[in-house]
Amino acid sequence: MNKVYVCLLTLIILSCQTSRRTSDANLVGVVEQNGMVVSAHPLASKVGSDILQAGGNAWDAAVAVQFALAVTYPVAGNLGGGGFAVYRASDGTTGALDFREKAPEKAHRDMYLDGAGEIIDGLSLRGHLASGVPGSVSGMVALHEKHGKLDWNKLVQPSIDLARNGFPITEGGAGGLNRSMESFEKLNTFDLPIVTHGEWVEGDLFQQEALARTLERIRDHKNDGFYGGETARLFVEEMKRGGGVISYDDLRQYEAVWRDPLSTDYRGYKVITMAPPSSGGVALIQLLEGIESYNVSGMQPAGARKVHLMAEIERRVYADRAEHLGDPDFYGVPVKTLTDEDYIAMRMEDIDGKRATLSSEIRAGEIIPYESMETTHFSIVDKDGNAVSITTTLNSGYGSKVMVKDAGFFLNNEMDDFSTKPGVPNQFGLVGGVANQIDPGKRMLSSMTPTILEYDGDLAMVVGTPGGSTIITSVFQTILNVVDHGMSMQEAVNFPRIHHQWLPDRILIEKNALDEEVKSKLMDIGHKIDERNSIGRVDAILVLKDGSLEGAGDPRGEDTAIGF
Repeated sequence: MNKVYVCLLTLIILSCQTSRRTSDANLVGVVEQNGMVVSAHPLASKVGSDILQAGGNAWDAAVAVQFALAVTYPVAGNLGGGGFAVYRASDGTTGALDFREKAPEKAHRDMYLDGAGEIIDGLSLRGHLASGVPGSVSGMVALHEKHGKLDWNKLVQPSIDLARNGFPITEGGAGGLNRSMESFEKLNTFDLPIVTHGEWVEGDLFQQEALARTLERIRDHKNDGFYGGETARLFVEEMKRGGGVISYDDLRQYEAVWRDPLSTDYRGYKVITMAPPSSGGVALIQLLEGIESYNVSGMQPAGARKVHLMAEIERRVYADRAEHLGDPDFYGVPVKTLTDEDYIAMRMEDIDGKRATLSSEIRAGEIIPYESMETTHFSIVDKDGNAVSITTTLNSGYGSKVMVKDAGFFLNNEMDDFSTKPGVPNQFGLVGGVANQIDPGKRMLSSMTPTILEYDGDLAMVVGTPGGSTIITSVFQTILNVVDHGMSMQEAVNFPRIHHQWLPDRILIEKNALDEEVKSKLMDIGHKIDERNSIGRVDAILVLKDGSLEGAGDPRGEDTAIGF
C-alpha cells in the first residue's frame, strides 16, 4: 500500500465531503446530467459512479456499491445481513427483490424465552444466536443475473482492492468502532483485528485482509463463494464456537425472492415501493392515502396542525403493522385490504383535529381474511433513466457484534425483528403479534422502505433511509416535503423530522425540529414529546424539469452524492 494511493483516497473523501457541505448550505444537492449515486460513504458512492461511467447500468452500480459498503461502512454495510431492492427500468417496468434474512431451521417460537416464558434479555440482540441466515450476497447475484451488464468480477473487484489496500477511515467510522470495542471483545470467540489496533482515529488506514479473501471467493464463485466452500465452512465453525444454530443446509438453501412491488397514486405521482415481508410499503401507502384528503401544501411544514395530523395517521398505521404484517410465505398478509382506500378512510375517520388520540384507545383495524437504526440505503439512477433503490442492514450497529473468524464480516442480529413474544416490543419499541412470530425458514418483518416515484410516466424520485422503526415515516415526510411543499431534494432531506409509531405513545422529534410555540400547542391537545439527536439518514435523487438529477446525501451522516 503506497502513500500516494492513501493520499488520493483521502483527497476523494475530503472533496466529496466539501461538496456535500456546500450543497447543504445552498439547500440544493449535487446536480449532474448522466448518472447519480447517493450512499452512506463517499468511497462507496465513488465506486458506484465509476461503474456507471465505465458503461455499467444502475443494477451494476448497485451491486458494486453494496459490496463497497460492506468494506467501508461495516456498521451497516454488509455481507452478513440482508435487505430489499425496488427498481424501475427506463421503459417503465418495475420490480422488487427480497433478500431479507431468514430464521434458521433450528429456530423456534420460544427460543428467546426462559422457563417461565419471559424474554431473556439481550439474547435476540447480541451474540451468535441473534443471527438469521444472511441474504445480501444472494440478492446481489440475483440482481446481476437478471439485469446486469458488466462482468461480475468488475463489480466486486473495487471492494477487494479497498479491503486489501485499505482506506483512510472517516471520523464517523472511527467513532463507531471505538464505541463498540467492549462489545466486540465480549461477544467474539477470537481477537478481532479491529480491536487489537487499539483506539481508532480519523485518517487511520483501515485494512481488512480476511474480508478481501472472502470477497475474492464471491468474485470467483458468486453464491457458491459465500453459501458454500471455504466461507460456509468458516461460517458454520463460527456458529459452533459461539452457540449459534445456522447450519450448512441453512446456507445452501437460502434464495433471494422476486416479489411484485406495491404502488399507489399520490397527487399525480405513482409511488412504487416494497411489498411484505417489508412492512414499509404497506405502511407508506396507508400514510400517503391517509393524508391525501388534507390540504398539506396549505400547512406550515413544521406547524402544529401538520405535526398533529401526521402523528394521528402514523399511530393508526403502526397499530395495523403490529397486528397484520409478516412474511407472506407463512402468513396471509391482507395487503389488498390494508391498502384499500375505503379501509384507510375508515381507519382515519375518527381523527380529531383538536385532540390527540390516546394510543390505548387505538387497536388494529378489523380485517376480513382472504420492523437499528443502523441500516443503510443507497439510491442510483443511470444515464438511461434506470433507477434502483436499495435498503440493506445488519439491524443494530455491527449487527450481533460477532465477526466470522478468518472471513472478516459481521453477522446480523435480525432475529430481534421477529416478535420474540407477542405484545412485547423489540429494540425499536415495535410491537408485533402472531403474524411475525418465529418460524423456521421464515423472513422477519422489516421497516425498510426503498421507494421510487414517477410522474406522467417518467422517473421522478428515488428515496429511502435507514432508521429502524423511523424509516417509514422518514420516507413519508421526504415525499411530502417535495410533493406538497415544493422543496428541493436536498432541502427535503435536510428538513427536521418527527415520528410516531403508536407505542410508545409519544411524538419523537429531532432536536430543534419544532419551535416552542408549536410544542406547546401539541402538548395542550394531549401529545407527549420526546427528543433525539437525529431521525433517519435519507439518500435520495430527484429528476429536475430539464432531466438533470439532483442527488441529496443526508448531512446527519457522511452520506455523499456523486454524479457525472
